[in-house]
Amino acid sequence: MADEDLTLDSDLPERDPNTTDMFGDPAPAPPPAAVESAAYTVIARKYRPRTFEDLFGQEAMVRTLRNAFASGRIAHAFMLTGVRGVGKTTTARLLARALNYETDAIHAPTLDLSQDGRHCRAIVEGRHMDVLELDAASRTGVGDMRELLDGVRYAPVEARYKVYIIDEVHMLSTGAFNALLKTLEEPPPHAKFIFATTEIRKVPVTILSRTQRFDLRRVEPEVIVKNLEMICAAEGARVEAEGLTLIARAAEGSVRDAQSMLDQAIVQAESGQTVSATSIRDMLGLADRAQTISLFEQVMKGEAGPAIETFRGLYGYGADPAQVMGDLLEHCHSASVAKAVGPQALIMPKEQAGRLTAIGAALSAGTLSRVWQILLRAHEEVRRAPDPAAAVDMALIRLAYAADLPGPEEALKKLQAGEPLPGGPGPSAGGGGGSSGGASAVARQMAQPQPQAAPEITLRRFEDVVALIEQKRDISLRLDVERFVRPIAFRPGVIEFEPAPGSPNTLIQRLAGRLKEWTGQPWLIVAQGGGGAESRWEQQKREEREARERIEQDPFIRSVMTAFPGAEILSIRAQAQPDVQPSGEDESETEED
Repeated sequence: MADEDLTLDSDLPERDPNTTDMFGDPAPAPPPAAVESAAYTVIARKYRPRTFEDLFGQEAMVRTLRNAFASGRIAHAFMLTGVRGVGKTTTARLLARALNYETDAIHAPTLDLSQDGRHCRAIVEGRHMDVLELDAASRTGVGDMRELLDGVRYAPVEARYKVYIIDEVHMLSTGAFNALLKTLEEPPPHAKFIFATTEIRKVPVTILSRTQRFDLRRVEPEVIVKNLEMICAAEGARVEAEGLTLIARAAEGSVRDAQSMLDQAIVQAESGQTVSATSIRDMLGLADRAQTISLFEQVMKGEAGPAIETFRGLYGYGADPAQVMGDLLEHCHSASVAKAVGPQALIMPKEQAGRLTAIGAALSAGTLSRVWQILLRAHEEVRRAPDPAAAVDMALIRLAYAADLPGPEEALKKLQAGEPLPGGPGPSAGGGGGSSGGASAVARQMAQPQPQAAPEITLRRFEDVVALIEQKRDISLRLDVERFVRPIAFRPGVIEFEPAPGSPNTLIQRLAGRLKEWTGQPWLIVAQGGGGAESRWEQQKREEREARERIEQDPFIRSVMTAFPGAEILSIRAQAQPDVQPSGEDESETEED
């Protein structure tokens, strides 16, 4: 057996193609050609910023770092703090690249990362031996920190600096912080530390005092929308603008969250079709903002029944009860801000801003404050209630009844004067209780203007408003209106205008209050961003300038100016023209004289 040749003859075929296998099956078919497929990279990773210019909404931090690198005042430790998804870890990796950036022409730290340096790719891929990244959430002990710091005293192997990136640094134990403290106080010149945290208050003050702190701010919704539009254009996806706005608002300042939601929204429609805002609203579980504004209007009018029906319609479409209460809180806040500052302070569509502005104009500041307090308590009740929908029903009933209840001082004055309180039944209500609710006065204010007993003053043009202010001798208001109001549109009860630069914040409130006092009806004063005509003051200045130019071009005036060098035109006054009367009347008056 040992001498027998057991080697196979390589010339023999491995299988006779004319036979089946041992189980009687035909020969297997050749495998199909491999189809190339690359693993899908989510949008949040695919569009992660590669340079400091790609960081959205962090211009202040980038400007400070750029000046520090340009002057050579580079700190030995950086503390990056902010909410989730604003770019803390990304900024830390960009800083590691900037500190160790090196090319054939550049041999110093720089924030210009438009081209990859020698170490950039290794740092981005997390395999550079001189850039160590530690997740403090999983390695919190003092032993882990000592092991990490043992190598600090050794010089870097390839790069310029040894960079230690510690993410979620607030998760370190007290012993780990103490182990880090001495090294952070007197670090070797070749070591740099970059910390990132979402809980800056949990970091010891002794650590904070030894770092250069940067607070990464929440990114504004309009900035997030621009980023999402750029991604949609690059991905060839079509998403409605309103849908992108919904995503930006739901992200709450986090770019990463917005990109993750966009990733989910793109697949809500077939390839090549447009993703509708309705689909995104259903995906996010958000209630329709226009419907929640209608709900807020109904509550403020004291219409408890319609309000409950509106909420149940939203609930039937999948709206979260807590989210509905959150929207009502936001609407109350927006109405209050519009009342104090003006509708230009609201970041939302003009139609919605106009509705909330009208609510704010119809309600007093005290009423809005009480509504805010009631909504705050109701929001907490909805979150803890076993049946959140029932808790919302009760909150709406309570709001409809109590939204316009007087404050304690006002109620005491009315009781002392023997007047009935607006929140309860009047003397003729019998024993059945009031059915109109506490917000009946608000409903009357928000209703369409009704004829009242006050003297009727008809204002058909904006000039009539100016004339009325002048007639009432409100000099301060007249000066502000003439100087800062650029009219856009006017109709009885509504004035739209563009505020001129320097317009006082109280102009809308003062003008609406005075017009309501003088005309007996509420007025909606809306400030727009542009498109207004000239204010009366600007028109007057333009006419004076044109008049001066005409006079200066007059041949007689030019000859006088030439004859008297140094002469100036100090002022221009229009001479009153005498009344021209028929010749017969003039003769009779002359004879009588």
